[in-house]
Amino acid sequence: MMDLRSIANTVSDTVNPNIAVTVQASTGYNIGAGLKQVPSYATPVNGFAQVQALTAADLRHLDGLNIQGATQSIILRGALDAIVRVNSKGGDLVTINGQTWLTVAVLEQWPLWTRAAILLQDVN
Repeated sequence: MMDLRSIANTVSDTVNPNIAVTVQASTGYNIGAGLKQVPSYATPVNGFAQVQALTAADLRHLDGLNIQGATQSIILRGALDAIVRVNSKGGDLVTINGQTWLTVAVLEQWPLWTRAAILLQDVN
């Protein structure tokens, strides 16, 4: 199988360099104090990703999902998931330069890579 993402990345990386990211896959939730659901995540995995602005079509898609806030597009090798209700999982977390982002929509998912919309989280 030809890895077109790697070929395209060699070009895009010269204009918009890949950056170090940490991904934590959602594993569902635990029950905390007061019987509240507390999200749980797998062990963090480090890697590199391409972070870009969302396209107009992506913004329309997120608008239709009523997602508001600071959003970006991320392209990385591997898989990211947004909410998967049948598995009781929330979105995966991505840490970029100390900021936490939540995966809110998977825009493209291929065997070797994923492009997703991420939303900046208020971690205060």
